[in-house]
Amino acid sequence: MNQSAYSLKPLEGYSPFPGPVVCVVMDGVGLGKKDDSDGVHLAYTPVLDNLIAEEPLYCELKAHGEAVGMPTDDDMGNSEVGHNTLGAGRVFPQGAKRVNEAIASGDLFEGASWKTAVSRAQDGGTLHLMGLLSDGNVHSHIDQIVALIDRAAEDGVKRIRMHVLLDGRDVGERSALGYIAKVEGVLTGHNAGGLDYRIASGGGRMLVTMDRYNADWPMVEKGWRTHVQGDARQFASATEAVETMYAEDEDVTDQYLEAFVIADEGAAVGPIVDGDSVIFYNFRGDRAIEMSMAFDLDDFDYFDRGARPEVFFAGLIQYDGDQNLPENFLLEPASIDGVLSHYLSGNGVTSYAVSETQKYGHVTYFWNGNLTGYVNESLEKHVEIPSDNVPFDQRPWMKAAEITDAVLETIKQGDRKFIRLNYPNGDMVGHTGDPAPIRISVEAVDHALARLLKALKAAGGTAVILADHGNADLIFTEKAGQRDPMVAHTLNPVPCIIKDFSGANAWTLNEDATKHEPGLANVAATICTLLGFTPPADYEPALIQIRD
Repeated sequence: MNQSAYSLKPLEGYSPFPGPVVCVVMDGVGLGKKDDSDGVHLAYTPVLDNLIAEEPLYCELKAHGEAVGMPTDDDMGNSEVGHNTLGAGRVFPQGAKRVNEAIASGDLFEGASWKTAVSRAQDGGTLHLMGLLSDGNVHSHIDQIVALIDRAAEDGVKRIRMHVLLDGRDVGERSALGYIAKVEGVLTGHNAGGLDYRIASGGGRMLVTMDRYNADWPMVEKGWRTHVQGDARQFASATEAVETMYAEDEDVTDQYLEAFVIADEGAAVGPIVDGDSVIFYNFRGDRAIEMSMAFDLDDFDYFDRGARPEVFFAGLIQYDGDQNLPENFLLEPASIDGVLSHYLSGNGVTSYAVSETQKYGHVTYFWNGNLTGYVNESLEKHVEIPSDNVPFDQRPWMKAAEITDAVLETIKQGDRKFIRLNYPNGDMVGHTGDPAPIRISVEAVDHALARLLKALKAAGGTAVILADHGNADLIFTEKAGQRDPMVAHTLNPVPCIIKDFSGANAWTLNEDATKHEPGLANVAATICTLLGFTPPADYEPALIQIRD
């Protein structure tokens, strides 16, 4: 790294203080209606409540829509775009928006990867489309999937097989049948013209294929057996599969539906075989990387793949540029340079990042602009606390205590000036839609905050406490007296609290930044300011300034 390219000027009038600056991301803890639908409000959170009520350095931040690079303000934020924006200090066009633009312009279909995938299917192979089937717009969007199908038909692809992962997390928890019906209608329309397009397999996203951060490789193995080998419970159609599993378990939701394959007379209709092409159509990377590894890597020991078929595999984007995964992709990933970690490392600031497995990549990879590893290993330390491999509603406290322990030890050691951490509880448990565990998850974070702030006060440091998006702040929606669990992210703002225990500087809110709906992009400049640096000129302005 060229350190001189990232040098920053000292902040005029700034006085150093002994302790660190600690950025706490309370994942999924937004600001809701403060009624009985609001899990954050219902939780016992004396620490958070007092900070919001009494801290003068408090404001609300936008964490969705255009503030985090999504197409419109009707689009929810998510942890990936949230941490990208927190670490970048600016708003970059994110997955869904970039793909939509590339589809509209036709650029998505002009690259070598699309043309290779199509040519194989034109030469007698099958084009397989794999990914999450919904309009949640977090990992994928059904309109983009339809665009791929339509363009494949236009380009002469005779045979398509779809491997659909069912959502129930970023959308309604039992909404799969609607998405299946929509895509089946598109496939049927093309089949009327003499093509052979079908759904071949599927399953719930939390049981099949879409693991992340190496947390549960048996999920990926199950996906391989299902999609590639056609080995799972058989049904005549995807609709029959979902309806049957709904009837067998009235409590099961889409994200936890078991794997299935579509079969004719006992034979799977769409296993992946030599000569085929596979496109993983998710635009978000974290839950697509492991299946990409299974297809791409020659040296692979996570499970026995059997005879790996000789196929052309491509992602909608490249999910991990450092690991070159996948090797082939339709759309170049967003290039996010000049992130906060570049500037802090360029100015000799030591840093520490920690979370448990579920969000470890968010305070490292996504925070650092989609960079795996370190910007400057001599100045940085990344720590992963292994997550429990159990349903989140069974352990709503997750690893908040262990994450806090690690931070307290780091504060005690005194050799890290900037610390960032993520408590995943409000998001991961919020996705279950179960009110009692959601309240406990938020309370666990509040209890952790009490411990952390006590240590930070003793050290003479400063805390920046915020969230990357909402989730736990809306646990159900109500229509005509009927309450339905809300398991997706919200469009609510998130809190941002700056608690300075040092008293070294007379901070005040920067009205130029806070009076016009500030967002997550304002946080990087705020951290620069707290550390005594004038933020980069192209960053969104800091939320605070030294009082004149």
